[in-house]
Amino acid sequence: MIKFNSIHKNFNGLAALYDINLEVSDGEFVFLVGPTGAGKSTLLKLIIREEVPSKGTLFVDDLEVPRLSGSSISQLRRRIGIIFQDFKLLQNRTVFENISFPLEIAGLHKEDIERLTADMLDLINLKEQKDLFPNQISGGEAQKTAIARAMIQKPEILLADEPTGNLDLKSAWEIMQLLSKLNNLGTTIIMATHNFDFINSLHHRNIEIDHGKITKDTLEKNLKKPKPEKKKT
Repeated sequence: MIKFNSIHKNFNGLAALYDINLEVSDGEFVFLVGPTGAGKSTLLKLIIREEVPSKGTLFVDDLEVPRLSGSSISQLRRRIGIIFQDFKLLQNRTVFENISFPLEIAGLHKEDIERLTADMLDLINLKEQKDLFPNQISGGEAQKTAIARAMIQKPEILLADEPTGNLDLKSAWEIMQLLSKLNNLGTTIIMATHNFDFINSLHHRNIEIDHGKITKDTLEKNLKKPKPEKKKT
């Protein structure tokens, strides 16, 4: 579970987030919606401790994130995958090498790296592109590669910051189908987006942020309400 307790975040005296109280349960898929500058990216950065709150605290399960330091931050980040709008792929590495890179850093044996990367290529349907470089593949294929790299170590949580923002509609929907598949496998996903087609078509929890405040949370609508008991006659 991810839990924000009365989080405030200021930059140069200006409020980026104000009194955020929020819980995201394991296995949820959450859309984080709001205009540019609303605070969506700041909220995601707090989860991976790229930023720390000015006030309040944040937990990922039993880890109090703002208090983490050193190796504890690395431990947290191994549990979280991150994907970005601009992919951030290594241009001098192939699709296969981009996906396998985190496994190399982790020191896995070559055989394990090849097996796990091949499995991931199957999952994202990019086996035929595995030896191509980022400048030889489409934007949708590049984003799939970035998602696969984020997921290769099987993180519990995936944070996606506008992952479809630079893609055509067909590629964007392919990315959404892939994210839904990963969510069905148990990954908790928080996705910042401006795309209301996704929000309206995919009935996931929708949290709206405006000027650093949560203005809407559809959690209650997503909960199954008990059927009213029939009156006895």
